[in-house]
Amino acid sequence: MGRGMVFSFGAALVAGACGHDFEPPDRAERVREAEAQYSVTMFDSVSWSADSVRDFQGNTVYAEKCRRCHGTMGRGDTEYARERRLEMPSLVEPDWPLAALDTLRHVVYVGHEEGMPVFGKAGITPREIDAVSFYLVHTLRPDVLGAAGGAPDERE
Repeated sequence: MGRGMVFSFGAALVAGACGHDFEPPDRAERVREAEAQYSVTMFDSVSWSADSVRDFQGNTVYAEKCRRCHGTMGRGDTEYARERRLEMPSLVEPDWPLAALDTLRHVVYVGHEEGMPVFGKAGITPREIDAVSFYLVHTLRPDVLGAAGGAPDERE
């Protein structure tokens, strides 16, 4: 028996011995906890040597954490979502209401009760949240690239 199995078995025995089952907090509770912890100031110390570095890191985070549900191009039309009957929003619609850096940082950190993971409580750092939010606003969204004009920092 491997160490992981021994640990899991031991943890199950301890949980059973204290007379109650482990019950993870429900999604609404996790969202409320994350909302209570969230502050825009957690991003004040995040700095980047260049926007290209920030964008590259954001692409990496998106590929690891977001692509499965939202798709490579952010349209939300993934097999994963269809198989689970999930309604994923398109992140690239011109009138998408969350298309601002501060708004995205908040949503990625806090999640929501309808299914968005609570990434701020799941170990994604403020730096990673900043990077993926920047990537979404400044690279993935075609309306930002084509119509907004100006340097990325001017559009924040």
